[in-house]
Amino acid sequence: MRGHAVLAVLGVLCVFPIYWLYATALRRPEDVYSQNPLPWPMSLLNVVDAAAKVDVVGLMVNTTAVALLTALGQLLTALLAAYAFAAWRFPFQRLLYLAFIGTWLVPFQVTMLPNYSLLLQLGLLNTLAGVVVPNLCSALGVLLLRQHLDSFPKELLEASAMDGRSSWTTLWTVVVPNVRPALAALSILLFINAWNEYFWPAMVLQRSNAVIQLGLRSFMGTEGNDWGPLMALAGLACLPIFALYLVLQRHIVHAFVRSGLK
Repeated sequence: MRGHAVLAVLGVLCVFPIYWLYATALRRPEDVYSQNPLPWPMSLLNVVDAAAKVDVVGLMVNTTAVALLTALGQLLTALLAAYAFAAWRFPFQRLLYLAFIGTWLVPFQVTMLPNYSLLLQLGLLNTLAGVVVPNLCSALGVLLLRQHLDSFPKELLEASAMDGRSSWTTLWTVVVPNVRPALAALSILLFINAWNEYFWPAMVLQRSNAVIQLGLRSFMGTEGNDWGPLMALAGLACLPIFALYLVLQRHIVHAFVRSGLK
């Protein structure tokens, strides 16, 4: 009972900042600094003000495209690499796997200048492709999927090989349907990570009307922050994440529960 009470308190502490974000966004502009926990009377003027100052629809579309392409690219490369490391046997396999996972430990500050120089030579600076291309591979994704595929029944792979199926066909017709919950859980983690990325888009895009992370910066200045529209735009930025979680909720819970039972 005491454990549940502690968890309840921690849950309230985690949810409260999100509640306060939406409460501030729904206050009238003159009530933005109010300490009243209930935003009453409610108003959508902050949303209207944010929409008047930045292209909210364009920012959402660009950010969704960047996050979706980044997550799908990382999911595809992680699936192929994890399948190769888990199902195949080749020389120096363990050494290569450790070296690959070791790239996860390299700080972003070490790779950002080489990546920036490469994008400059490719002419991808100030483009959405420049944000996506250097992030198409995720060592974390390979690590997580490799753990799932290691426990995948080898008898199914052997039976598929005896049926004459190629490795490519086996991957898409046997492996992927059986690890769908793990793929769903990983996909939302990758999407959230790409959606929240700020530093790399700020370096590459060099304009404030490209993605929503940079659009939020439009309401921050040296003379003070415009908290009402800022909270309204931040609240809108959270909605796609909530929607994605609701769509994939069953698969995500199933993946984490099954991982915990192993």
